[in-house]
Amino acid sequence: MKSRPGVLRWLRRAAALIVMLLPASSAFAQSDNSGSLPAIAAVGSLMVVFLIIGLAAYVYMSMALQTIAKKTNTENAWWAWVPIINIILMLNIAKKPLWWIILCLIPFVNIIIFIIVWMAIAVARGKPSWWGILLIIPVANIIVPGYLAWAD
Repeated sequence: MKSRPGVLRWLRRAAALIVMLLPASSAFAQSDNSGSLPAIAAVGSLMVVFLIIGLAAYVYMSMALQTIAKKTNTENAWWAWVPIINIILMLNIAKKPLWWIILCLIPFVNIIIFIIVWMAIAVARGKPSWWGILLIIPVANIIVPGYLAWAD
């Protein structure tokens, strides 16, 4: 395919203009923001750390929910990996009506509904129902899904 020399000439001119104006932009700036680079780097690295922790928590919860679904013989265990559909999987494991998904999406009501659902999931796994209540305790909410999934 033959390129047009006029297009390339305009691209070279635009690139040259950008290269010349970038250093001049600090001369036209109203304030000096050269000290903000370390702050931007710190915020960016903190966001990466939170992203990694969030991704690890998502993978852990998905694996635990998929294992619980397999052990309770609930079909479509792979739904544990799909964000909103995993709520439907939890309702299926707990043997709750599917219209409860509407309640799961209402702020503050969803806390009570999730506790009730996790209590029913614990009963479905043959554990006492108070294991579902432990999900409101900060460190226990990490341990409980794993215990319900991988304990015999």
